[in-house]
Amino acid sequence: MPVHHGAPHLAATLESVCAEVERQADPGGIELRLYNSAPDGGAARAVADRFAGRLDLIWRDWPHMTAWTAKTNVGVSEARAAHVVMLHQDDLWMPGHLAALRDALAVAPDAVMAIAPSRFVGAQGQALGRWDLPFAPGIHAGRDFARTLLVQNSIAIPSPVIARKAWLASGGLDDALWYTADWDLYIKLSQLGDVFVRPTATTAFRVHAGSLTMTGSRDGAAFRRQHEMVLERHLPALSPLPRGIEARARASVAVNCALAEAANGHPRALGKALWQLVTLGPAGVVRFLKEARLVDRLRPRVTQRLSRPVGT
Repeated sequence: MPVHHGAPHLAATLESVCAEVERQADPGGIELRLYNSAPDGGAARAVADRFAGRLDLIWRDWPHMTAWTAKTNVGVSEARAAHVVMLHQDDLWMPGHLAALRDALAVAPDAVMAIAPSRFVGAQGQALGRWDLPFAPGIHAGRDFARTLLVQNSIAIPSPVIARKAWLASGGLDDALWYTADWDLYIKLSQLGDVFVRPTATTAFRVHAGSLTMTGSRDGAAFRRQHEMVLERHLPALSPLPRGIEARARASVAVNCALAEAANGHPRALGKALWQLVTLGPAGVVRFLKEARLVDRLRPRVTQRLSRPVGT
């Protein structure tokens, strides 16, 4: 868990982990490593200390390592377990999560990672809808999985359980990709082996004004470049591609960037992005909507915006 000014939501996150650990008949083997970089006067550490007696919790202060990617890579390198998961300071485990992970590892022990749908919650923990996957439950050949994932990162960060040796072999998270590092990681991992898809959402991804998904899109050019770098790296590596994949992937970048610009008060880019979707043709648009999970990703943000009091 990379921590940076994490106090507002950290208690809820750690409580969700405690609930899962305490729900297990055999709770052993779960360690939680937190790497904090914020000079917050010890606020986040004080929250974590309240859980020290209930969790195998390791806290490290890293004031000069602010990148979440770098902190996460250090955590994986220092982890003692054969499998790792990412849990950010504002996300949640839901009932049944640890049992689902253990079942997945038993069914598909050789998979490089096991993923699942997730759910969106708001700043106060209110339910904001499902975040589904464009993949059926079961085992998927890694390169086929990666080709579909090129269209859009449809995986919520708290969802995957990843083989630690595969993470290390892939090179882990790239510090240059402050927004799309997880997407890049999943594509790299899936080229190393099979991916198992769990059927049930047992994690929650929190949407709030301070999250990276909300703040990271304010520099439009840098935001676009984050997406383009992933395609530049992996389109050649995954060739030959099924027909239409590259067009849908580039349309997805256009749509993501246009939506970010619109959210920041510049809606003109929406027209160009919509035209790029039209060029996909009716069947292409249908496939795009399935692969990009656009409706799932838009719903919580629209719901939050509509629920704000007038004038905020």
